[in-house]
Amino acid sequence: MFRRHSAGATDGTSQDSPGAQSPDGPAEAKQPRSPAEAAKGRPTPKRSEAERNRRQPITGSGSRSRAPAAPRTPEEKSRARGERARKYEAMKQGESWALNPRDRGPAKALARDYIDSKRRVSEYYMYILVVLLAAVFLRNKTEQQYISPLVLVLVVVILLDAQIIRRSLRKLVAERLPGESTRGLTIYAVMRALQIRRFRIPAPRVRPGDKF
Repeated sequence: MFRRHSAGATDGTSQDSPGAQSPDGPAEAKQPRSPAEAAKGRPTPKRSEAERNRRQPITGSGSRSRAPAAPRTPEEKSRARGERARKYEAMKQGESWALNPRDRGPAKALARDYIDSKRRVSEYYMYILVVLLAAVFLRNKTEQQYISPLVLVLVVVILLDAQIIRRSLRKLVAERLPGESTRGLTIYAVMRALQIRRFRIPAPRVRPGDKF
């Protein structure tokens, strides 16, 4: 009986994998192979390989699949153009629902009215810049001698105007909108002051000299 049992044990041990004979894991040696592992005929992949395979992108997923479909028919295109035109006109008029996030808020509206109610040297900045660029390309030595001083004077004027805008806006917001944040308001107002008046968006609601 002992010989027959030993022979059977020897046969069973020879059918196991080489790792089953390791003295470190006697409990694992007695565990039979799973049917799935025996059927696929290859060792189970490592955890890192399995995770890498699971992270493969799925076709059709992502932000593109969630984006709204572009209009295809002529009616849809015409409707989309009309909607864009309506929103642009509403944005020019200063309607809150059509404004960009940077233009929203009572403090921004107050800053726009403050800038639009006065004539400033900074609003002619673009015209002066075009003239200076044209003078540079002309390569006239006599004119180029005055370009650098003019640019320096223009920069100083803009910086001084920015300080005046900053002080006046803080005082105005404190009087009319107490508790309202003025963070980023100076930069917003200065950038609007540098724009040509007819191209400002939202369009000016007051004229130079008007009270607001």
